[in-house]
Amino acid sequence: MKISRRKWISGCVAGAVGLTLHTSLADDSISDLDIIDCHTHFFDPTRPEGIPWPSKSSPLYRTVLPKHLRKLKTFRPVTGAVIVEASPWVEDNAWLLDLAKDDPFVVGIVGRLEPGGSDFAKNVKRFAANSLYRGIRIGVQLLKKLLEAENLTVLKILADHDLALDVNGGPETPGILAKVAGKVPGLRIVQNHIGNVRVTSGPPPAGWRVGIRAAAEHTNVFCKISALLESAWAVQKPIPVSKDLEFYRPYLDVVWDAFGDDRVIYGSNWPVSEKASTYEALQRIYLEYAFEKGGEATRKFCSLNAKKAYKWVERLGRI
Repeated sequence: MKISRRKWISGCVAGAVGLTLHTSLADDSISDLDIIDCHTHFFDPTRPEGIPWPSKSSPLYRTVLPKHLRKLKTFRPVTGAVIVEASPWVEDNAWLLDLAKDDPFVVGIVGRLEPGGSDFAKNVKRFAANSLYRGIRIGVQLLKKLLEAENLTVLKILADHDLALDVNGGPETPGILAKVAGKVPGLRIVQNHIGNVRVTSGPPPAGWRVGIRAAAEHTNVFCKISALLESAWAVQKPIPVSKDLEFYRPYLDVVWDAFGDDRVIYGSNWPVSEKASTYEALQRIYLEYAFEKGGEATRKFCSLNAKKAYKWVERLGRI
């Protein structure tokens, strides 16, 4: 097909304008961007008591603290962090709170307690007395047991203390959250790692897509966009994972289309993410996708939605 010179010039101008608008949008989005990394893990194996996780055989077995995160090369500066406790030791909830006490960079702690345990209510009350304690994380298998036993009232203890519930698990997790969310409507629930779906070059699994949409129907459910590169790495290791946004776009589209601009949350899963990618590379993928949604959507993704989900604490000297 022959294209006239006028049409060719018009097309070039339109393309240039589109590129300019995209660049301008990105610049506007990041000029004052507050980025709260809502999925970080910190630990210190040099403590007298040691640590239960990670194991000594793991590449992660070293001292990892907020100061180490701040030193990382990033695509855009990280201005605060929510720490997620992976240790099953109850007193490690206190250890994280103590770690955060004098570090305004830490704006919240998602601890680890076992709903249904004999001291659950007592421990929730104990740790929630500290305003930095913003919730707990559990695995989906425990949540399924509570659901099957019709014992979800124990989760109301979290809601009564204005705490959130993080849930980690496989691709079935969003569907489970959909069942739980309606039964405990006062509880803010955060899906971790988009359900740890296997990220491949093929289309996202149908069952996972259905679960994501079902979970998103409940306005008290949020979804943390994190660990996509680790999920890709798990499939194709030892081959390096893609650093191209287009590889992850089908999965990001499913999540963002379902949860919208108001209930997606940024998280790195650092330092676990190191097995798949640098911090800079993973952050670039997530933020470039967010930039396409506009400046306000980007700000919501990077900090404001997490403020709703966790009610993280603004601290003097953070920025």
